[in-house]
Amino acid sequence: MIKDIYASVIRPRELVAMLKVKLGSKEQARNKLPLSELALKFDDKAFCYAALNKVSRSFAIVIQQLPEKLKDPVCLFYLILRALDTLEDDMKFDSEKKLPLLRTFYLHIGDENWSMHNVGDTDDYRTLLAHYSKIARFYNTLDPDYQNVIADITNKMGNGMADYALKKVHTLEDYDKYCHYVAGLVGMGLSGLFAVSGYENDTLKEEFRISNSMGLFLQKTNIIRDYHEDLFLGRSFWPTEIWTQYASHFDRFANAPDAPNSLACLNHLVLDTLRHIPDCMAYMRKLHNKQVFRFCAIPQVMAMATLAEVYNNPKVFKGVVKIRKGLASKLMLYTNDMNAVVKSFRRFIFAMLDKTNPQDPNFPQLYHQLSQILILLENIYKSPEIHHSAASFEQVLMVEPG
Repeated sequence: MIKDIYASVIRPRELVAMLKVKLGSKEQARNKLPLSELALKFDDKAFCYAALNKVSRSFAIVIQQLPEKLKDPVCLFYLILRALDTLEDDMKFDSEKKLPLLRTFYLHIGDENWSMHNVGDTDDYRTLLAHYSKIARFYNTLDPDYQNVIADITNKMGNGMADYALKKVHTLEDYDKYCHYVAGLVGMGLSGLFAVSGYENDTLKEEFRISNSMGLFLQKTNIIRDYHEDLFLGRSFWPTEIWTQYASHFDRFANAPDAPNSLACLNHLVLDTLRHIPDCMAYMRKLHNKQVFRFCAIPQVMAMATLAEVYNNPKVFKGVVKIRKGLASKLMLYTNDMNAVVKSFRRFIFAMLDKTNPQDPNFPQLYHQLSQILILLENIYKSPEIHHSAASFEQVLMVEPG
């Protein structure tokens, strides 16, 4: 906490935001006990929310933005996919048992007698699977329309994961397909849940491309950021088609993080990720419910902040690069509408422009892409849906939200 305060010491708004988020999430801090002990004390619903806090603190905070009617379905959707992901991620789990289970896991979603022991990379993940019956029982209380959406996405994701379990990400097409299976399908599933709930138009569940892009933008940003961690876990999700243009071996970037080729490769992947922004903007503009909007928009602005941070940054090859906790807190508090989204994206696009290197072989395409995004943001700002003063686009966007 002291380190986080120091990082934002010259940014008072970030300090205030950190304090507000900390106080707002004090309920999470009460459960200091291990999840394995909480499983013995809590009923099914309480266990599921405690598990959510343990396996993804940030998502547990963001889910609080949703209307009450949507919190349980989305919580369960996340936990079920996290359980599936736990099976996929455990490199010690025998692949002869893993692959069939990934393909059939959706059949166990509501099976109150199913569980899996000693599988998972952490104690919390192992506990999640060992006490899966609690998740299944809670899932069985959902409206069947929610269950159908969750089961359908889990089926598709499990089969996609199985397809890629023994397959490397070689081409850009492979990269897009893998990210679709692990994240794009999440975006599609959420659109389905929003439509079923009645908070959003029924047509949203048919917006496959832009729902997919919402997930791809987040997933690709995480894949870029996690280079160092994945390298030492013996795995790679950077497409061979891209990184072999800059090195003969994947670990060369870690050995020479400041080398022009290392940074050019990093920036090439950032350039690829930027192409999903227009779809993400189109998706967020379709949302009508303010709470649903905040739930969707907050991760997007945080991903944009992270993308700006990793761009042209050799620290990516030395460890995990994260945005300041104070900045994350501020984005969480003040991302309330499309106006705030436009401001945040514009701010981080300019931060990237400040770091561009004309010697980078990707510079022309990157500069063009960033310029096109700025034009898109200005058009959105000038659209009737955004309520603002008579000040110019440039004047308004010079002011940080909050």
